[in-house]
Amino acid sequence: MTKTRADRRRKLRIALALTGLSVMLGACNTTEIVTQTVPTDYRQRHPIAVQEGKKSIVIFVGKARGGLSAAQHSDVAGIARDWVREGTGSVVVDVPVDTANSRAAAATYQEIRSVLASGGVPSRAIVQHPYRPEDPGLLPTIRLSYSKIAAVAGPCGLWPEDVGPSILDPDYSENRPYFNLGCASQRNLAAMIDNPADLEQPRAETPAYTARRDIAFDRYRKGTPIATPSAESDKAKLSDTGK
Repeated sequence: MTKTRADRRRKLRIALALTGLSVMLGACNTTEIVTQTVPTDYRQRHPIAVQEGKKSIVIFVGKARGGLSAAQHSDVAGIARDWVREGTGSVVVDVPVDTANSRAAAATYQEIRSVLASGGVPSRAIVQHPYRPEDPGLLPTIRLSYSKIAAVAGPCGLWPEDVGPSILDPDYSENRPYFNLGCASQRNLAAMIDNPADLEQPRAETPAYTARRDIAFDRYRKGTPIATPSAESDKAKLSDTGK
């Protein structure tokens, strides 16, 4: 009687062990590795976005001389031209105070205002922002900055997945492009765009040059050649056939 009970317990332990092993094997067979998929088109992986950016320049000012040099005058005039074309906010001028060159910086700021105003920037759009440099060992500078609409892409250099075979990417054999492919091209294209609005809509047509159009129509009515005659074009001809 005791031997029969011991056999039953042993059989029960074996059955439970087999059941646990089958559950573990079944879990291994049904586990699915979920990987993050990325678009195949590089324009979808690295889209060009239109957002507000910032443009700035730095003016170095010594402690013994105030005002702008010829090169600095040209830089500030360029900022004024660019602001008129693309600026979306005020021109902020960061001027150092309580420094060795603070007096020269104050005189330079007045000349900067004059150059900006002559370039088309209203006085109300020029904002002075005094600041104290955090590092006294560096030369305090005057910084001009303004906000603008810019096209951006990236950042580049991201590698979320292995390029070669990986257990986390079972579809590597499909020869799909890697994630970072095309990012540099998109970033360079965004930097070369003159007007980010061109990415969303075409520009309005400019008025036709009526003076040239009237000349062409007049020659057409008279039956004369419309093209402007040029003596230089005849020098490049190799044959007089057809004259």
